Amino acid sequence: MKSIVEALPLLKEPKRVFITTHHKPDGDALGSSLGLYHYLQQRGHHPVVVSPSEVPDFLMWMPGIDTVLNYESEPGQCQKALQESELVFCLDFSRLDRIKSMEEMLRNAAQPRILIDHHLQPDVDAFAYGMSEPDKSSTCEMVYDFIRLSGGEQYISNNVAQCLYTGVMTDTGSFRFPITTASVHEMLADLKRRGLDHAIIHQHIYDSWSVERMRFLGYILYQKMEIYPKQQVGIIALTQEDQQRFKVATGDTEGIVNYPLSIEKVTVSVLLTEKKDEVRMSFRSKGNIDVSSFAARHFNGGGHFNAAGGRSRESLAATVSRLKSLLGIDTN
Repeated sequence: MKSIVEALPLLKEPKRVFITTHHKPDGDALGSSLGLYHYLQQRGHHPVVVSPSEVPDFLMWMPGIDTVLNYESEPGQCQKALQESELVFCLDFSRLDRIKSMEEMLRNAAQPRILIDHHLQPDVDAFAYGMSEPDKSSTCEMVYDFIRLSGGEQYISNNVAQCLYTGVMTDTGSFRFPITTASVHEMLADLKRRGLDHAIIHQHIYDSWSVERMRFLGYILYQKMEIYPKQQVGIIALTQEDQQRFKVATGDTEGIVNYPLSIEKVTVSVLLTEKKDEVRMSFRSKGNIDVSSFAARHFNGGGHFNAAGGRSRESLAATVSRLKSLLGIDTN
């Protein structure tokens, strides 16, 4: 993989650009994709954003969200967009298997793939150009850096700013995680000087819950959260029945894994969500506890030092049992 600097000449003339991100996109995935979309559009390019799966409801307010194609429901249109493109930007994922059903299509594409991502251990052979910086707070921060590297600061419109702020805010836990560096605050100061109204974005993300989602959170905290003080661990395991009972939509479990970490002396939190064909896992930690290596070693996952994901093909009960065993929790 060559430096992304070497890809800049490819953008000197208008291009048809295909932008994609990981399966089940979050705030950083869509924020970086749409932030880049609005920037490239202003530079005279013709970008299209394709999500491997549906967009969560809590992000449906984002500028340009109505242009995003969903590969699961519109595969033909997405394939056509890729065939017509000249460049491919891959944002917020380090390996092509993170886009699931789109992997084969993208891997076989002849267009140069350009990576912008902050996850560990990128598959550098899968990308022609890229910037991979695990020390960055978010891919949105990296898109901001890319815009500046391209000499395009004057094109940071309010649409660009809203999208990039969304990803930085959500990936830093509203700026409380250690990954919130000085450069993050410098970026935010620049966006504010350009006229960004940050309060409305917080309102869109955190103050627009449905009644069902609020009741779902109460149910989780009262009946599903298990705390193990000796191991300093919190575990939440959600069955498919739990999700159906509260009509859980895509994105409704966003941020739930962080709640046990609000408890004094809890240093590791794990959320397990039962799906039709697998159990999805989210790991969070405080301080010097590496959940990324743990997820990679035991649950086919990875991510960041204090925030990672994983998956299991075992049943939910078997996965919970194995997790507790690995964490030294007595299941008898």
